[in-house]
Amino acid sequence: MTTTVTPSTLPPALAAAVADRLERMRSERVVARLWERDHTLWHPEPAEITNRLGWLDAPGRFSREIDRLKRFAADVAARGFERAVLLGMGGSSLAPEVLFATYGRGEGGLAIDVLDSTDPAQVAAVEARMPLERTLFIVASKSGGTIETLSHAEYFWSRAPRGEQFVAITDPGSGLERLARERGFLEVFLNPEDIGGRYSALTYFGLVAAALAGVDLEALLAPARAMADACREQDPSRNPGAWLGAVLGEAALQGQDQLTFVLPRGLDTLGTWLEQLIAESTGKLGHGILPIEGEPLGAPSVYARPRLFAALGDEASRAGLDALAEAGHPVVRLPEADASSLGAEFFRWEFATAVAGYVLGVQPFDQPDVQAAKDATGRVLASGGGDEGGADLPSARDLLAGAQAGDYLAILAFVPRSPEVDARLQRVRVALRDRLRVATTIGYGPRYLHSTGQLHKGGPANGVFIEVVGDDPEDLAIPGTSMTFGTLKQAQALGDLQALVARGRRVARASIEELESLA
Repeated sequence: MTTTVTPSTLPPALAAAVADRLERMRSERVVARLWERDHTLWHPEPAEITNRLGWLDAPGRFSREIDRLKRFAADVAARGFERAVLLGMGGSSLAPEVLFATYGRGEGGLAIDVLDSTDPAQVAAVEARMPLERTLFIVASKSGGTIETLSHAEYFWSRAPRGEQFVAITDPGSGLERLARERGFLEVFLNPEDIGGRYSALTYFGLVAAALAGVDLEALLAPARAMADACREQDPSRNPGAWLGAVLGEAALQGQDQLTFVLPRGLDTLGTWLEQLIAESTGKLGHGILPIEGEPLGAPSVYARPRLFAALGDEASRAGLDALAEAGHPVVRLPEADASSLGAEFFRWEFATAVAGYVLGVQPFDQPDVQAAKDATGRVLASGGGDEGGADLPSARDLLAGAQAGDYLAILAFVPRSPEVDARLQRVRVALRDRLRVATTIGYGPRYLHSTGQLHKGGPANGVFIEVVGDDPEDLAIPGTSMTFGTLKQAQALGDLQALVARGRRVARASIEELESLA
């Protein structure tokens, strides 16, 4: 685990800007003020800042919860449970997904499924994998009112209406806490209110599922504590989180705001968590850092303008990175990152993102534009479907023809997620990246609405958006409502399309087959 600043390759202009920024940060006491919870680093008003900085203490605070979590996991195993399904969105689901993908199922642990989709086929696929009577359902929502999560909870409650098969993770006083108490849930984990969702990886939102899976929590949290200590270093040039944040922010100010992750085997899913953290924290007021996860390295010729590359792991595509650095792309190297340092990387990047927000002049703890898609979805549902709003949209072919250097292509897939679909979309993105020479991202709906959706609408207006849609030949009713999962998913897709159009974004719709024909 690297808790010191590591050598990186930055072009002279960026290196000079970073050096100047670090000196300003030193004179302005940025590190000390961050730990002092000084909201004026980001905004004159304290709203959604002073009550969102509890993540700074999470590594130590939740190390004291390890015994409780281990006892809970042992009790669950003794009750005969074999599988857990985590029902959550965004910050409630991404960290558990990364933790289970990284560490797998430990000795005596449960298999973990993460359900963060309203696609009926995906809900049905999760249900088909489970032995219902031996499955524990973890209902995770900070606000306690997340429509997708509550819909999942009602669906599985209708299948197994036994409180001892359910666990809640939420903030004190939420509607979910009340529901869990009323139904006699096996356990209710109340997370600190001063920690926002995307900064909650090292809290109950990440650790409950990790404990159930048999992850060694001390081995996860000890490196995180060491990284937190390293990030107390007052000299920002020697502080691993502050230095990284200065690089991220200054690169974005110079137009190198497309941050591409190069991750080693064993940490290859970390990018999905980083994607939300960085996009939702920085993508507002016309600014933003676009995180690019899962896009393979290309030759220098496929990049129309310099990108910032962040490489974790000593051997992570070294040859390709050297060629990109020689071509003038800034490259940040964190050479000792591997699965054993996942907790440390969670904290490093949280700290760096907070510092990058200071550099960019944005408040990194709110998400003002996420609500736009939720409101539009509500209007679609209230109207019974309403005007699709797509009559005046360009074709996907015409949209792609207008893509320019510096743009990014966001493929927004409201289709069931599977290895086959992943592979198909991946082939499309690489072909379009190479042909159009633009950055590419893939987001599955509705999960991306709780992640990169903030940047899509609040960040720079250089996105080209293609919604990939299809029919739902088989649907599932959401108990207690007049909706099905299919109608909810389609309303979310249409609501986001309308929100993007209202912001003047370039957007089209296509089937996956149509998109493949354009690659």
